Amino acid sequence: MAGVSLTAADLADVEGRLAATDALLDRNYPGDDGSRQPIHTVYVPADRFTPDFAAEWGQAANDVVAQHGGFEALGALLGQSEELNAAVAPRVAAKLASEPIEDLRLDFEDGYGNRGDEAEDADVVAAAKAVHQAVEAGTAPPFIGIRFKCFEAPTRARGLKTLDLFVSTLVDQGGLPDGLVLTLPKVTTVDQVTAMDHVVSRLEEIHGLPAGRLRFEVQVETPQLILGHEGTHPVAQLPHVVPGRISSLHYGTYDYSASLQIAAEYQSMEHPVADVAKEIMQLAVAGTGIRLSDGSTNIIPVGENVENAWKLHSRLVRRSLERGYYQGWDLHAHQLPSRFAASYAFYREGLAAATTRLKNYFSQTDAGVMDEPATARALANFVLRGVQCGAVGEDEVLALTGVALPELTVLAHPRLATTSH
Repeated sequence: MAGVSLTAADLADVEGRLAATDALLDRNYPGDDGSRQPIHTVYVPADRFTPDFAAEWGQAANDVVAQHGGFEALGALLGQSEELNAAVAPRVAAKLASEPIEDLRLDFEDGYGNRGDEAEDADVVAAAKAVHQAVEAGTAPPFIGIRFKCFEAPTRARGLKTLDLFVSTLVDQGGLPDGLVLTLPKVTTVDQVTAMDHVVSRLEEIHGLPAGRLRFEVQVETPQLILGHEGTHPVAQLPHVVPGRISSLHYGTYDYSASLQIAAEYQSMEHPVADVAKEIMQLAVAGTGIRLSDGSTNIIPVGENVENAWKLHSRLVRRSLERGYYQGWDLHAHQLPSRFAASYAFYREGLAAATTRLKNYFSQTDAGVMDEPATARALANFVLRGVQCGAVGEDEVLALTGVALPELTVLAHPRLATTSH
């Protein structure tokens, strides 16, 4: 048998050649951190928020379901089998009672408009105080924050002042919520994102916050961010010009569609132009740890259109989930039932197959599907998402796989095993 030919010097040479690649992968492609991702973001004009807002939406959602025959009737309307419906319906009811909103954005942009500086200043301070009160009272959603006006020239100063007032007031009130989220809308260039990075870095310095504490979302609402003037994809540069600072990219259905001259009747989350943009967004953030959110539908379940709107919303939610978009926007309390029903059905329908494959993977049992580690990670991540949103119980996962949640978490996010030591 021939001996090894390459020497230690050869290895050292290769190590030197790939040092920059190693640093790039470690810094820019850390993978998902395993923390909870909300399954939706609710938008509300900022001046309408009160500490009881989430509970009020939960009650409104529960009431409209009751008016249409109850949660089992909702499941049947959405095409769920009797067995699936029996598992989903009580979980949706419990969710609306305990945590009807997972992520809430107090809107100072399109949903708020231009009301003059004096009114907006007062509303920002009041909103920050109301958020603090909700957090103290335990009524705030797990994730909460604001969308301020964009960094284009006409609204830049106003957006910066709103951001500053909101963060500064929260600090003065006693500190930032753990689930604080800041949303930068209508981004057109990389420079707007680096400017945002500078602004939040300054706020961290001014208020003595840890570096990196103020992360933010980028809303992808303009074609210029998907395809820039020089023929590149600016959105793909974002994770690398401000690594670790961006928490997620959110697709803006209607602004983006309108920018491409799509007639209003055909503007939709499932229009081909939307799919192109979202596929590029997926490629841009793969491996970076930045999450993705789909947009919204403006077909609202009210009046005589409730059941048709529920069916449409449910189908769109399911479509997004199947395409790897695990979050979306909701615009009205009556969209909560279809959001949770569709999401829970998605995770519960796939639970048996995913847990069986995971059990075989851990026990190294021969089966009809031979899963590689990458697929096993995807299976574990699927199950974890189901647990985090309330579709699946931890006890169910343990019973079906024989594996506790911490072990599944390490499988789904292997870097956690190395960073925890």
